[in-house]
Amino acid sequence: MTLEIYWGAGSPYAWRVLLAAEIKRIPYESKLLEFSKGDLKTPAFLAISPRGKVPAIRDGDFTLGESLAILAYLDRKYPEPPIFGKTPEEAGRIAVAIADFESYVREPVALVNRWVFGDKPKTPEVDDARTKVIAEVERFEARLGKGPWLVGTTPTAADIAWFPTLRGFIRGGVRNEARATEMGLYPLATKFPNIGTWVERVEALPGYDKTFPPHWR
Repeated sequence: MTLEIYWGAGSPYAWRVLLAAEIKRIPYESKLLEFSKGDLKTPAFLAISPRGKVPAIRDGDFTLGESLAILAYLDRKYPEPPIFGKTPEEAGRIAVAIADFESYVREPVALVNRWVFGDKPKTPEVDDARTKVIAEVERFEARLGKGPWLVGTTPTAADIAWFPTLRGFIRGGVRNEARATEMGLYPLATKFPNIGTWVERVEALPGYDKTFPPHWR
């Protein structure tokens, strides 16, 4: 049976799974769900994803949620090209890069994005989150000064884990240029040229266009 990928447009974590499937050239059936229509709360979807979250996959009788767990599953089932490293050293560095995002970026960037995409006054919490995000993005910029991808010479789970959020900064600038600029995240390629070039590199990957959030076009 064909792998089914359940996703929602604009979900950075669902985008990870679509990118991995395209990089690995895995045949799959795209199942785009709409948040506003309650698609994530239907009995049929809850049978696949009990928490009612995307991404989720169904591969025959097997179902799985959580983006990083899905990436690990896909890499074991479809080992070429590998996205979790070709050597123990690469695997370790990829794990660290993903942990950096999950531990130090995920929460503060959520605060920043809520402010950028919203209309509420800025709070001290937003300023604190901005400081944390900028520090981590600067670290990311420095890493990309050492090579075309975060680890090794090909895209890995590290790039996949970070890309949707960083590409979202460009989207933030399109939606609310003044606020994104005030946060120091826009224009992304001007402020962080290595990241800008890396974004272009990801966008040039075969199949990338199929993963792009349709409502961003």
